[in-house]
Amino acid sequence: MEFIQQNILLIAVAMVSGSLLLVLSLRRPGGARGVTPAQATMLINRENAVLIDVREANEYAGGHLSAARNIPAGALAERAGELEQFKDKPVILVCQTGARSSAACSSLVKLGFSRVHTLEGGIGAWTEAGLPLKKGGRR
Repeated sequence: MEFIQQNILLIAVAMVSGSLLLVLSLRRPGGARGVTPAQATMLINRENAVLIDVREANEYAGGHLSAARNIPAGALAERAGELEQFKDKPVILVCQTGARSSAACSSLVKLGFSRVHTLEGGIGAWTEAGLPLKKGGRR
């Protein structure tokens, strides 16, 4: 008890920082769940997850996941009809770092997609994991 009384300030700082860390790690923009490259690979192989690359066409042509469709983040809401058939399948949004795809997830959630994910770390994390990219072409 004496320890707590003498170090109350340090204990308070530790509790506040720990709770903030917990809240930030659990919170995802748009209700999206982030997946690692390994988890994304499992979703692709086991559940036929649909990959949507939300980068611009020139970024997409520079290197993308082989099965990914290119629908830029700005056009996602207007082109959502192309994805209507995948509302109940896992959908993984991909961008360069994970920031654009996290923001784009909220658009799909609002449109009724139930299993929306974002690739944590984006294309950078994918290549860092040693996974292949396809160059060129537009799908």
